[in-house]
Amino acid sequence: MTDTAPAPRPRPSSRPGSPSPSAPSFLSTAGASALYIGALLGPSLLLLPGLAARAAGPASLLAWLALLALSGLIAVVFCALGTRLGSSGGVAGYTAAGLGARAGRAAGWCFLAGVVAGAPVVCLIGGSYAAAAVGADGDTAVRAGLVLLGLVLAVRLLGVRTGAGLQLALVSALVGLVLFAVLGSAPAARAAHWTPFLPHGWSGVAQAAPPLMFAFVGWEAAASLTTRLRDPRRQLRRVVLIAFAVTSLLCLGLAAATVAVLGPGAGGSVPLADLMRAAIGSRGPLLAAGAAVVLTLAATNTYLTGAAALLDALLPSGTASGRRGSLAVVAATALIGVPLFVLVGTGVLTTAQLVAVPTALFLAVYLTCTAAAVRVLDGAPRLAAAVSCPAVLALLLGTGWPVLAAAAVALVAAVTPAPRTGDHPSSARSAAAREGSPASGV
Repeated sequence: MTDTAPAPRPRPSSRPGSPSPSAPSFLSTAGASALYIGALLGPSLLLLPGLAARAAGPASLLAWLALLALSGLIAVVFCALGTRLGSSGGVAGYTAAGLGARAGRAAGWCFLAGVVAGAPVVCLIGGSYAAAAVGADGDTAVRAGLVLLGLVLAVRLLGVRTGAGLQLALVSALVGLVLFAVLGSAPAARAAHWTPFLPHGWSGVAQAAPPLMFAFVGWEAAASLTTRLRDPRRQLRRVVLIAFAVTSLLCLGLAAATVAVLGPGAGGSVPLADLMRAAIGSRGPLLAAGAAVVLTLAATNTYLTGAAALLDALLPSGTASGRRGSLAVVAATALIGVPLFVLVGTGVLTTAQLVAVPTALFLAVYLTCTAAAVRVLDGAPRLAAAVSCPAVLALLLGTGWPVLAAAAVALVAAVTPAPRTGDHPSSARSAAAREGSPASGV
């Protein structure tokens, strides 16, 4: 990476129960790495290996490897943006620094829309695991997902927050569960499950790639972390390296086990439950379902908390503030989520297409940020941005019709009034970080 100007020394914001500015409390590299891993890993990891295997078979591993390489480039970009620009507006500030204020607002609104549209996806994942635990069908999974979404929205209305400690404990549980499933099911792996390697040709690999990008959202967490590190320029690089190594091993391990162990049944919507069944028998899906439901409720509440803070920063004065921002997010999630569930339940929309909606919105954010990075960075990070920007554009176009939704959100956002003076989307990132994970990484 190229040398960049050091970010201003951060000072934690004053709030009830937090250390005063005179006694700052900074994150260690290990603690920041744990939060970063929490931003990258989420309930989507419980679904995507199955979707990829369904589209490309064993060759889905090629899609995972390609996207891990792209993810590494994006990590370099956001690490450089974080050390150069600090927490100045998160993705909106990064985009605005290179492409202007209107583009920055478009990025912020796409990010917000991605969080809101991602909540139903996460709830459907939890519902699918709950249904699989009792041997029910897809209709039951949709109904269970709707119940989970209702619970999440009720919790958000009550203003319940998931603390950083709980969030980190849940992420640790997810990591442990994935490792247990991969290692425990290893004796059931069969070499024959790897053939034919390209059952659907290279078009299957191309089809598998865009949804998988949903698993790699979270690198923009560098924005909020820079306010919590004693030496962002030095620590952030180590944090990003650790987070990339851990998430890469988990993603590849779960993807490989899904193919090697499940074989023809690898294309299901609950691969972790199937691996747990192979590892410990009939109790496996029950354990996976319990973990999926708890993780769904906690993670989705965290995402919507961050979205409420982001909405408050993005809208003009008097439009949404405090309680009204939270109510607006709950209403938007319900208005978007319920029709999406209905479309999935009636077969009009597949699970892969449902995942493509928030994926397209987050890819739009990464497109603007990498394009802006080409203009504001130099050296190796600028090269990484120049390579990743067209790759992100190709993935965005590969999502299909959801790209139109992302374009519509960006266009509307570009013509909305600017936020009131003194507000900045970075406040939302800090709020989300206090919850233990940025409002991403779904």
